[in-house]
Amino acid sequence: MSEQSRFMLVASPLMENSPAFDRAAALARAEGAALHIVAFDYLEGLATASLVNEQALEQMRLGYVERHRQWLEEQARPMRKLGVTVTTEVVWVQNPLQEILTHLKEQPMALLIKALEHQSLLSRVFFTPLDIHLLRECPVPLHFVSHLQHALPRRIVAAVDPFHRDDQYQDFNDRILHEATKLASACNAELEVVYAHDLSSIGADEFNFDESSTFFSSSKAKTLFDAQGAALNALAERNGIPAERQHMIMGSPAKVLASYAETHGIDVIVMGRVGHRGGIGRLIGSTAEQLLYKMPCSVWVVSPEVLTAG
Repeated sequence: MSEQSRFMLVASPLMENSPAFDRAAALARAEGAALHIVAFDYLEGLATASLVNEQALEQMRLGYVERHRQWLEEQARPMRKLGVTVTTEVVWVQNPLQEILTHLKEQPMALLIKALEHQSLLSRVFFTPLDIHLLRECPVPLHFVSHLQHALPRRIVAAVDPFHRDDQYQDFNDRILHEATKLASACNAELEVVYAHDLSSIGADEFNFDESSTFFSSSKAKTLFDAQGAALNALAERNGIPAERQHMIMGSPAKVLASYAETHGIDVIVMGRVGHRGGIGRLIGSTAEQLLYKMPCSVWVVSPEVLTAG
């Protein structure tokens, strides 16, 4: 008998409920997984207060952590009534990123769930938010919950980019579709596959087009379009996706995927990310950061296994 899989939900340090709690409970119940809810606390004012002695500070810190632990237990009670095995934990730490990564290493999780914290573009210019750090470094599938319509997803899109000569990207696309298919099956949800192809990002020399002018000739364009369609069809066919669920749409991937999600009432978009160390700018995962704060639905990010080297 296989060991029960575990999901990890990162809760807000502010003792605020969020749609991520509902999504985590629904997914854990649907997939028969245990759920570990953890909050990473750190109050700057409490940590640096100078008007009380060290012993009093420690008591204040312990009191705050205990109140948060009790609050998490209150959120866990209705989940347990649904039959979900739930554990809770509160950790006092200034840098939650390393603590999260340590937790994932020491307590293997099948999925990390977190409410997306919306950040302005200006703030993202000056500092990298925790969500972006997790997007780049999380070693397990990562689910950012935002704009929740249904606790259990009903419509899911897998975003793929199958038109590459290197076999390692073929494997990554298969991993994305495998993850999306597994999620759709557990949730009894509809699954669509979208390939957003952007001609401006494809180098002419990469596909034996001698000059950029010939690249956009009608014959070359048709050859390229047919080749892209064949690549998508082969990928989808390998993974049991019928033709009517495959969509190849021209345009910027970020714009295409956001528009498709909004017009079709998508609950979750499943996509991959490519490691930054590889220096690859235009592939599947390069779209993840662009989309994170723009999507009208939640995002499920599949981390690369082979592609982290580079």
